[in-house]
Amino acid sequence: MRQHLKKAGIILFWLLVWQLVSLLVHNSVMLVGPVETIKCLCRLVVTADFWLSIWYTFWRIGLGFLCASLLGILLAFAGAKKLILGEFLSPFFAALKSVPVASFVVLLLIWFGSKNLSFFTSLIVVLPILYGSTREGLANNDKKLLEMAQVFRIPFGAKLHYILLPGLSPFWKSAFSLALGMCWKAGVAAEVIGQPLQSIGNRLYQAKIYLETGDLLAWTVVIILLSFGVEKAFARLLRLLPGEEKKEPDSMKEKGDVA
Repeated sequence: MRQHLKKAGIILFWLLVWQLVSLLVHNSVMLVGPVETIKCLCRLVVTADFWLSIWYTFWRIGLGFLCASLLGILLAFAGAKKLILGEFLSPFFAALKSVPVASFVVLLLIWFGSKNLSFFTSLIVVLPILYGSTREGLANNDKKLLEMAQVFRIPFGAKLHYILLPGLSPFWKSAFSLALGMCWKAGVAAEVIGQPLQSIGNRLYQAKIYLETGDLLAWTVVIILLSFGVEKAFARLLRLLPGEEKKEPDSMKEKGDVA
């Protein structure tokens, strides 16, 4: 309860700072406060177009994230198994990490059009992150355990459950957290550039054209909440991985230390 109150107090502090800055600016086109933003959000929530835009963007970015995660993990396992394949894939993924998002968004717009732009953008952004983290996790696995599994001819399923996944878990935690944030940022930015109808990016661009700063910030809040909610849900799923143990509260640890 104390931690929740502390977090609520911090959030309230920054909301007050936001409100004070908006009062000092005193220009609704330049900046509106949290109260006006919430009013705009309440006005948008009751419309069918609001939920249609969320669904349009959510499932494309989500599908791109899932496809990229699966493909990146599979390629990482394949590259670890066949070193020559890993050497060929290394420059490709290095290029994906280095190329600016705006560059391949324009190329994707030319190749595939605007309809599925957020899907391909999310896929390209997430792919190198999951590939790199999985390769690093596999490289840091306990070599003695892997040798033992090979000597005793332990089936791949058992080796995956008891050796590989527990070793990959800490790498995947940070990778998935980073990938989820990046794919939402890049996906919505791609929609702002490509302007697919009924997308969140299109709503942001319309708010900018008509100088509706309240709507712009309301949609920004929606994006933050969606990204935060998906990240928390995915973090709970990762706790189901083998080797994950529930952490004891600090108070319990202190009692154990004292004992």
